[in-house]
Amino acid sequence: MDTTPPRPGDLSAALPELPLFPLPQTVLFPGALLPLHIFEPRYRALVRDALETHRILSVVLITDPRAIDAHGHPAIAGVAGAGEIIDHAELPGGRYNILLRGRARVRLAERPFVPPYRTAAATVLEDEPGEVSAQDHAALISTAASFAALVRDRDSNFEFRLPRDAATSLVADLCAHHLILDARERQTVLETLDVVARVRRVTEALALQQLALASAARDVN
Repeated sequence: MDTTPPRPGDLSAALPELPLFPLPQTVLFPGALLPLHIFEPRYRALVRDALETHRILSVVLITDPRAIDAHGHPAIAGVAGAGEIIDHAELPGGRYNILLRGRARVRLAERPFVPPYRTAAATVLEDEPGEVSAQDHAALISTAASFAALVRDRDSNFEFRLPRDAATSLVADLCAHHLILDARERQTVLETLDVVARVRRVTEALALQQLALASAARDVN
């Protein structure tokens, strides 16, 4: 039996018993960065365990906080983002600040609960093959830039930049992670494996947000 501890960042080692960090209004996308402050005892234990092994955990959206199971746990989505802790600081009282980088979309099959935190057997979800047209790619970039500019007009501290020469799938994911306001819409984008459909959905969501923001500004004026 191999007792070699998993290497930091070894996603495959984490998948059979992936630690779950359920959160409201939060969806983690591949390639995105997510800072988190960890203060609950069960999640402090989760982070300690992850740091001592593969450094992987899954941020999963709470879909209905009123739907509680026998352990007092809320209902969660069946698809989530798996991320790697790429930086952390231990704080007084055992709290942590961590920085996650999204590594993959995963489908979750929750395991029987063993305290203190939830786990799942996870399967990596790959993008479905398909070629995004230059027109769809340009529409996504333009719409994201327009919406980000509107936000920046209202908040000078807001920054949004895309990596140079990033694949369109990554561009769509980063736009969804940082710019789509509604968590349910972000979750739908996360679950969309067809990249062409994902790009168009993100573009449409951002265009609708831009219209709503512009309309609200006109009403104020």
